[in-house]
Amino acid sequence: MPPPASTRNVLPPWAETLRQKYLAGEASTFVLYRNVFDNFLVAGSLHNLPSFLLEELFKDTKKHVCEVSLERGIRVLRGKPKGSVAIIDNADDGGDGATLLQSLHALEAQMRSEQSTAVIVPYADALLPAGDPSFMAHQDRQTYLAFHRWSLDKALTSGDNITILITESLNAINPGLLSNPKVAAIEIPMPDLAMRQKVIAFFAPKLSEPQVTLFSERTGGLRTVQLASIMASSEGHGLSEPQRRALILQLLQGTADCEQRATTLATITAGMTPAEITKLIEPGKTLAVNDPNQEVLKIIHARKREMIEKECAGLIEFIEPKHGLSSVGGQEHIKHELLAIAKNLKEGETTLTPMGLLAVGPMGSGKTFVIKAFLKEAGLSAVALKNFRSKWVGSTEANLERVLATVKAMGPIAVIIDEGDRSFGSGGGEGGDEGTSSRVIARLKEFMSEPENRGQVLFVMMTNRPDKLDSDIKRPGRLDRKIPFFYCESAPERVQVLQAVLSRYGETCVASAEELLTLCDTLGGYSNADLEALALMAVELARNQASPLNAQVLTAAAADFMPPQESDMIEFMELLAVSETSRRSMLPKRYRDMAVADIQSNLLDAKRRALAR
Repeated sequence: MPPPASTRNVLPPWAETLRQKYLAGEASTFVLYRNVFDNFLVAGSLHNLPSFLLEELFKDTKKHVCEVSLERGIRVLRGKPKGSVAIIDNADDGGDGATLLQSLHALEAQMRSEQSTAVIVPYADALLPAGDPSFMAHQDRQTYLAFHRWSLDKALTSGDNITILITESLNAINPGLLSNPKVAAIEIPMPDLAMRQKVIAFFAPKLSEPQVTLFSERTGGLRTVQLASIMASSEGHGLSEPQRRALILQLLQGTADCEQRATTLATITAGMTPAEITKLIEPGKTLAVNDPNQEVLKIIHARKREMIEKECAGLIEFIEPKHGLSSVGGQEHIKHELLAIAKNLKEGETTLTPMGLLAVGPMGSGKTFVIKAFLKEAGLSAVALKNFRSKWVGSTEANLERVLATVKAMGPIAVIIDEGDRSFGSGGGEGGDEGTSSRVIARLKEFMSEPENRGQVLFVMMTNRPDKLDSDIKRPGRLDRKIPFFYCESAPERVQVLQAVLSRYGETCVASAEELLTLCDTLGGYSNADLEALALMAVELARNQASPLNAQVLTAAAADFMPPQESDMIEFMELLAVSETSRRSMLPKRYRDMAVADIQSNLLDAKRRALAR
């Protein structure tokens, strides 16, 4: 029996999908996965998932509702227990699961004799764990067979009975059950923009509509429970909203806009200690008239970053670039390409936006700095996958799924993988981890190529050894735009890099343009990193001599500086970048018109020389 129209109208999309599949007879056993530990706001009421199923989805449709768990056995949540189906403590079964299995059989008898029973199984992965059946314990196999048989038994399915299995990771459930055609898996996604707006308005009714819209746009990737910890008035142990307002008002005393600032900041500091609030509030600062929400957004961003990094177990790290492409010296061919991509991202031109970028070139050519500047230019949030091999191998795939779900909910966003040849390199990484590494990489590749991610999740990989990458990671649809990086070709370019470096560090150079050009003419083969090191050495020398940063100081620093001497390896890496590039127009003049056959021939020669050591 379908729920009333008034209830159907407020169901979340995933719950409506479940209802439709059930009514169509597609399945009677459903696996709910992903965001299962969140709260759900329905018609002004907040529920956890079991509560939502009991109070909303099954309220008017199921006479009997039972919960089955490894920890607490079988508990009757609604309706009268029949026979031996009662509140059963599974801890009393001696640890062999016999009592629980007997109770499942009794529950099955009730489902056959009385229609309209819902069975909810929280932490289903503990009751029905994944694994090879031949290595499963006897009781685990019996439990699995019971649920598998229920899903196929027409006498049960035609009796208006339904089974709901709840797990965070779909990979943690017995694969034999998931492959059953009468079992349907439904993903519970992270809250989307519309839902975040409803949740924020619910928890912070004093916020204006524009503020609710702005804050919901900046909280992508957060769950409802996390939004509550930011927005809700604390109850019980934490400071209440009036107490937080009084504290903030005291901190802001003397500023012209302290009353309004205190009211707004009190709304979004729930769950914070006085010390944390004091650290975040800037007492003497008056807000800019043109951006009154800047301070609030700063706090929201800080708390969002802390929550997401904690939830993802330290496997991702937020990246916050300080400089745009205007701070990049030289690299005009690259900047032109990246500016075009940034423009398309800002304008929402999904069709023209690449799925991913591969930055290739020798070490010290500026890949990391330029990519970060591009992110700043495009206005993209960005996270980096940390310690890829060592962090993921030995972890469960559930951690990866949590990270990917969070990243997807935060879109548009860039995911940065530095030294990609170590993470996605062909060979290695599989020994001793029972295939975890290969499964993790395969899942990442699958995620990278999902069409709906175009314009929402941009993968950016950086490496100086693209030849070590698996070929399929570089194909169109994953990393479909290859950006080649090279050392500066001419003295004017090196001057631009030196000036950009000194400008970023706030240092004033009094050397004339001609003097800089003369100096940089002697620095052929220097990488961007070499030029930065030389510039900072000159700054240090000038301060030690209490001298202005002039041509003499720069010349002395250049005479003292010893750049790395790896010409064969650098040539090899440059030719690798040439062979990988997406467009000839991004190549230096000496490579732009070179035939493909000549590139490959030179590459093989350079490889022999570089790797002969």
